[in-house]
Amino acid sequence: MINFDVGTQKGYAGYPKAEEGPTTEYKSAPTSNPVLRGLPLAIAGSAIGSIGALSGFLWSNAGFRTLRDLDLSGYEPRYDPTVIPLAGDSDHAGSATKVTYRPSVKVSKRQYNIADYNAAFETGKLTPTAVAEALLELSKSTEHKAAFLDIKKDKVLAAAAAATKRFQDGQALGMLDGVPIGIKDEVDLQGHTMTLGSVRDFTDPRDITSWCIQKWQEAGCVIIGKLNMHELGLDTTGNNPTTGTPLNPHNPHYYPGGSSSGSAYAVAAGLLPIALGVDGGGSIRIPSAFCGIYGLKPSHNRVSRSPSVNTAASCSTVGPMASNMADLEYAYRIMATPNPSDPASALFPSPFTPTPTQPTNKTIGIYKPYFDTASSYVLKICKEALSQLQSAGYQIIDIHLPHLPSGQLAHAMTILSEISCTTTSLTGLSPANKILLAVGGHTPATDFLLAQKLRTMLMQHLAYLFQKHPGLLIVTPTTPLAGWHISGGAADLKRGVSDANISLNNMTYVWMANFLGCPSLSVPVGRVAPMQGEGRVPVGLMAMGEWGDEDGLIEWGRCAEGFAWGEGEEKMARPGKWVDLLGVGKQ
Repeated sequence: MINFDVGTQKGYAGYPKAEEGPTTEYKSAPTSNPVLRGLPLAIAGSAIGSIGALSGFLWSNAGFRTLRDLDLSGYEPRYDPTVIPLAGDSDHAGSATKVTYRPSVKVSKRQYNIADYNAAFETGKLTPTAVAEALLELSKSTEHKAAFLDIKKDKVLAAAAAATKRFQDGQALGMLDGVPIGIKDEVDLQGHTMTLGSVRDFTDPRDITSWCIQKWQEAGCVIIGKLNMHELGLDTTGNNPTTGTPLNPHNPHYYPGGSSSGSAYAVAAGLLPIALGVDGGGSIRIPSAFCGIYGLKPSHNRVSRSPSVNTAASCSTVGPMASNMADLEYAYRIMATPNPSDPASALFPSPFTPTPTQPTNKTIGIYKPYFDTASSYVLKICKEALSQLQSAGYQIIDIHLPHLPSGQLAHAMTILSEISCTTTSLTGLSPANKILLAVGGHTPATDFLLAQKLRTMLMQHLAYLFQKHPGLLIVTPTTPLAGWHISGGAADLKRGVSDANISLNNMTYVWMANFLGCPSLSVPVGRVAPMQGEGRVPVGLMAMGEWGDEDGLIEWGRCAEGFAWGEGEEKMARPGKWVDLLGVGKQ
């Protein structure tokens, strides 16, 4: 349950006590989980549901039992990380007309932004209907169909026709009017099924649309339909033998990242300027990093998905993914309109008016032993980005973060327990997910409570840092990996793979924002040479801010965008698989 009592910080609900945590040495926890693919994976997936001892062994082998070694006796468990900056009498009844579109740096050979769409529609050079028709054809092509799931052609064309008429009548609703947008198959969209990237049907019988999508629809966008995802959102590759795996548009020998794989692919490839993602353990930020786009995981419960059910209620958050910061900010401010029927969202301040563009305090916190666990290729690019941020006026300070390996285990234990509780049957699921859910369902209540006590400790330590350094942004690479190479080739794409060791490494940095409820943003800052193929692989840098400080993250992201895209194609470029959708629409 959300604690709506005003916390120790004036002006917030649920703000944790600001208390410095213990001083601990950072040591990356070794992992020795079995790597399974092909026939061994299929056998393990079949056996896991009937052999309780197997799931118990895997649970212990993952290291979850080690939380018992921590002294957490002085902390109460916290089950919900929601912290709300109170708005007072802030205007909540907003619309897209209240949102200011602030253009991003404009360079050649970059994906189109919504301003490009709007200009084409306003001048009559192109219509929303022509764009929708072109996109519908592309979504069926062999090259791109793995990114899409449930598309209703009649609904798409009806929305596009309505937008076309508004432009013809001079009554366009704003910058988002007529712009195509896709929705990750993890939230409800009226008239569409919800499968969570599986063969199962999780569609809400009420035939509903999530609040955040309604806000986009009210702004006039054309919802193309549901986008593909890693099954149940339970890994960070995007590998899905059931519904298909969209390959990274920068290099087809790499995964797009997950679990918002279809969203990241569609935006990076130029099929959509904006897509909705869901992030329970980096599932917006990791695919954004791998595909070279921008991904925002907002503060916990800030963006309402109501009346949809959240299957990972204390970790998962809905957010936008876009090819540039201007579109990301615009989409975020519309979808984050407070929902008066959602008790948490209703208390958040209006997102329509951004804070001043120059933050009073521009401070980046680095926990060096933690930061430096990334691969050498990633570190080189991220440290160059830090130098440029410093030259742009950001002060860099050293900070300490306690018990991080244990915190990552606590997050994994929590989200697996939550999803296994809401997905009680393993029928029809991939072998890899059968194993994960069986392991999650094996968690004893006492260990789950220990994880929530550790959540309290870590949130209190963050509160201490944020109070000591106002405006602090904690910065790390988005992931230690320079992309995730498809090492098993076509066989892994056909049968799936379970590699918890790389998965945990991939989530080294992202878990904290989910488990502790903070907003976090991933931005592309460069590319590295690939292990296979020709396309260079993007690298992301990530910042995590204080609860409710999305505006601070947005300004940081816009600053990073300027030098990432302002130095030509040496740092960033659109992928070789990019589609000129506006050009196709004119044909």
